[in-house]
Amino acid sequence: MKTLSISKTEIAVMTPQEVEILAIRLEQDNYSNAFEGLNDWHLLRAIAFQRPELVEPYIHLLDLEPYDEA
Repeated sequence: MKTLSISKTEIAVMTPQEVEILAIRLEQDNYSNAFEGLNDWHLLRAIAFQRPELVEPYIHLLDLEPYDEA
């Protein structure tokens, strides 16, 4: 199994188009195994913490939206 390894520098230079492609893959959920999808999800999450403006349109893929538990 391949381990996901991406540096802060790599995230810092990511373009909105690259993030869009990542989000499309996640939305299509057409992976050959669960680990590929999980790796993409972790990458999108890492981008969200470092560059939230890039992930704003895709935040629904991370389930990070605030909600009321009451």
